[in-house]
Amino acid sequence: MKKQKQGIIRSPKGMHDMLHGDIRYLERISEIAREVAEFYGFLPIQTPHMEDAQLFLRPLGETSDVVEKEMYTLRTKGGDFFALRPEGTAPVVRAYFENGMGSWPQPVKLYYEGSFFRHEKPQRGRFREFRQFGAEALGSDDAVLDALIIKIAYFILREIGFSAKGGPASGWKNNLLVHINSIGDKACRPGYKKELTNYYRKKFNYLCKDCKRRLKDNPLRVLDCKEPGCAEIKTQSPQMIEHLCEACKTHFKSVLEFLDEAQIPYLLDNYLVRGFDYYGRTVFEIFLEDGKKEAVGLPAEEKGGEHQSAQVALVGGGRYDDLAAILGSKPLSAVGFSMGMERLIHEMKRFEIKPKAHPQTKIFLIHIGPAAKKRSFTLMEELRVAGIDAGESISRDNLKTQLNIAAKIGAKLALILGQKEAMDGTIMMRDMDDSLQETVLQSKLVEKIKAKLKKK
Repeated sequence: MKKQKQGIIRSPKGMHDMLHGDIRYLERISEIAREVAEFYGFLPIQTPHMEDAQLFLRPLGETSDVVEKEMYTLRTKGGDFFALRPEGTAPVVRAYFENGMGSWPQPVKLYYEGSFFRHEKPQRGRFREFRQFGAEALGSDDAVLDALIIKIAYFILREIGFSAKGGPASGWKNNLLVHINSIGDKACRPGYKKELTNYYRKKFNYLCKDCKRRLKDNPLRVLDCKEPGCAEIKTQSPQMIEHLCEACKTHFKSVLEFLDEAQIPYLLDNYLVRGFDYYGRTVFEIFLEDGKKEAVGLPAEEKGGEHQSAQVALVGGGRYDDLAAILGSKPLSAVGFSMGMERLIHEMKRFEIKPKAHPQTKIFLIHIGPAAKKRSFTLMEELRVAGIDAGESISRDNLKTQLNIAAKIGAKLALILGQKEAMDGTIMMRDMDDSLQETVLQSKLVEKIKAKLKKK
């Protein structure tokens, strides 16, 4: 029997290598996000990539897409049932109680970044291993924290460069818009769910297969369906805003007032719900609007109207005061957000937002001969310690090849070390602009380089 030729092993579907070009974008996002979060007193936390599966099965909801279709789970030889983390909020709440953060000054403000995993259909800016940045404020139900979380997410996006100009949005005054809603709490949500269920029962035959099942388990999840038919039915469904109790109305009104104070543009999205069952009261998403309708300065009475534009969700979040109790802990008021890094990178490229600039290599070290190669091996470290960014191609031995590389990367100075120079402690310094060169002592090299670069 003829043996089949085996091909190269490839990465699993939905997983991807992140090369240096995209990593520069990732670095820009991370640096800005950390800087904004830490300014507002958020501290870093890293939770394990693998958790007890019950940490997600309990709070995310049996009807959520993550639990039904997307969670990566495994059972160990010892019988433990684990899951690769599909989201970051539940692990942060677990860490809050496990590490005694209840005794810290409240609220405890934490931020995280890292990889998460969902077995979903790969699409634009969405992978089965994906990276997120998130922030959580735990230990207070004050509406100002809802607004603060939204403000931090919004300003991270603005600092990255999404809010003003670039690419398709060139010339628009603002292309970021916060969609916000309140889904009430345990006091007022049951009445709304009942009315919502009655409405959808009349439309039952027109719902998709998933929504027919969701209607029985959690009717709010029907509002989150993206199927065209279900989305059309939703437009005439009851609105939660009309069923809020006085406490939820007051809370939501206060959140909006803080957003007005910060001049953050928002749209009342009466059908916005989040994909997980643990959310209550404030829920929000921040969209990149590909439309020309002006967002900044919308009058309050217009913020609840139809907003016609193509939309890309960059951030999602909300309040989750019931999550801790669902996990078996004592009640804990909390609010947070997360943003997908790959989605941000995709949109940064589309909107021509530059990644983090890589320092330009202005010096290039060239060697000729075995003795010079050995000396170059240690000389590079001396330049690094002196704070001089230098390039090299130490595995190449041809002078012309090395000079061509120096020219290609735009080096201002080439340091040429031959056999003679390696022995007598000198080095040739060539100006790549005019090809003039001089011999300098290696002991004075750092001083000479800095003086030369000042003139460039």
